[in-house]
Amino acid sequence: MTAKLDYQWHLRELMAQRGMFSTTDLRPLLAERGIDLSASQTYRLVTEKPERLSMKTLMAVLDILGCRMEELIEPVRATAKARRTASDQAPADGTAEGGVGSFRPRRARILPDSQ
Repeated sequence: MTAKLDYQWHLRELMAQRGMFSTTDLRPLLAERGIDLSASQTYRLVTEKPERLSMKTLMAVLDILGCRMEELIEPVRATAKARRTASDQAPADGTAEGGVGSFRPRRARILPDSQ
């Protein structure tokens, strides 16, 4: 099985190390380099982990911060989400704390006619 990779985005921390504590500090510096982002796009770039990023924007951010790509983007091993199974939902002792435990169906008994 191959390892799943993810990444951590360190833009906010790198900005803080350089005395930039607001997303509005970054916007004019990007504009100087020909990157015109709206205020909300700049905010999302700083506060969230981007899923897609143009190379021009990435190069502008690296230039503004004077850092290397390894400092901005850190590859990490993705954490696997635990899959839930039917046995995870209801405890084996039949208690209701795990879901519908005590409401499990019971096999019907067919009794002979007593006539």
